[in-house]
Parts: sequence; structure tokens; C-alpha cells
Amino acid sequence: MYSLELSIRYSPFPISIQKKKFEDVQQIYDEIKKAMNENLESSKLIELRCDKVQDKLIAVRAKEVISVQIYEKSSVAGGAKRPGFSLDIDS
Repeated sequence: MYSLELSIRYSPFPISIQKKKFEDVQQIYDEIKKAMNENLESSKLIELRCDKVQDKLIAVRAKEVISVQIYEKSSVAGGAKRPGFSLDIDS
């Protein structure tokens, strides 16, 4: 299972959906990136649907998206890989 997580302007909590196939989540990721680069005055409304929770629908304006990321849910570890980026600093 793959998660797509959006950070929204002025919101402390991210919005996320889950998809079974990486290709599906990659397509949505690319669509959101394209919409974020378009003219802000004619901001596109993006509708997202979750595979895990079938009734979960999210609609958000592209101009309100600050960041978008993909990460894979790991059933082996019993949770999700930590989203975001980390720095490995060797001392």
C-alpha cells in the first residue's frame, strides 16, 4: 500500500490517501505537481480518492498545496516508513 500525503497552506495536519499500486499514486503525484506549477489565478481543483477507505474523498485547490510526497506502508514493521526526509550525520 502506498500513501500520498499533501501539506496544505495554513493547516497543521497533512491530508493523505492510500493506493494499492505505485503507478496509481505516481500518476496522482505527477498531476498535483503539474497543477501546482500552473497559473495560480486559475487554480485547479484536485479530487483524490482513497483505496483503503472506499468512502474517503478529498478535494483541494492546487494553489493551497505546499508539498506532496509518496511513501510506502510497510506491513513487516507493523506501520509506515517514516515520511519525509532524514539526514544521516556521521560524527
